[in-house]
Amino acid sequence: MEKTLFWESPTGSLAYDDQGAGPLVVCVPGMGDLRQEYRFLVPPLVQAGFRVVTVDLRGHGESTVRGTDFSVAGVGLDLGGLVAHLKAGPARVIGDSMAAGAAVWLAAERPELVAQLVLLGPFVRGRVSPGMGWLFSTLFRGFWGPGAWGAFYATLYPTRRPDDWASYRRRLTRNLREPGRLAALRAMLRAPKDASEQRLPRVNAPTFVVMGTKDPDFPDPEAEARWVAQTLNGSYALVPGAGHYPHAEFPEATAALVLGALVR
Repeated sequence: MEKTLFWESPTGSLAYDDQGAGPLVVCVPGMGDLRQEYRFLVPPLVQAGFRVVTVDLRGHGESTVRGTDFSVAGVGLDLGGLVAHLKAGPARVIGDSMAAGAAVWLAAERPELVAQLVLLGPFVRGRVSPGMGWLFSTLFRGFWGPGAWGAFYATLYPTRRPDDWASYRRRLTRNLREPGRLAALRAMLRAPKDASEQRLPRVNAPTFVVMGTKDPDFPDPEAEARWVAQTLNGSYALVPGAGHYPHAEFPEATAALVLGALVR
């Protein structure tokens, strides 16, 4: 197991893993998840000759909870600070869900730090998905909140689940029971995503979008993937049957797509 490393940001410490050697790839998980979300994608990237850094979002995993800004801009600032700290940029940034919005923010605000974007199930618009407002205000509160998140998390894998699914979900819920974690998740859910949507026209980094055809966060996943890719002058690919985490639900197919984009 890799030793956890920490970067001390102005608002607290960010936990990350650093594996391999070569061009830098930084993998950023979605809200409510851990950096181990990329446990199936990291090995093929390292084997292909990349240095891969996976990081916990502020308030998540082993990163500290300190700070009140859980918006895409706040996460983008953390991401930029980490890339600068690593002194190996510009980075190829892989962002999932809300972290894709943070990656967009960074590419617009600090283009010198971003060589390429790979956006997985990207949530980059200002709107909140249907029903999410009710979920975070009601279910993700109090002692039942972690369990409620675990139940919601299960819906994001509509076709198949990894072999380690049960143990991984237990790990997620245990983490959310640590002081401040659930509040950080709820703050991130409430935070508007306008900062990423407004910056889409300013992004010049080559962009590749990956979307599962059964992603429940979007009424029409292919239409959303196409819109994001076209807006960023990039390209997109679909993973048939996958939900919001194609890189964990169908890791081989997703890794092939991601590696193809990174090599190009």
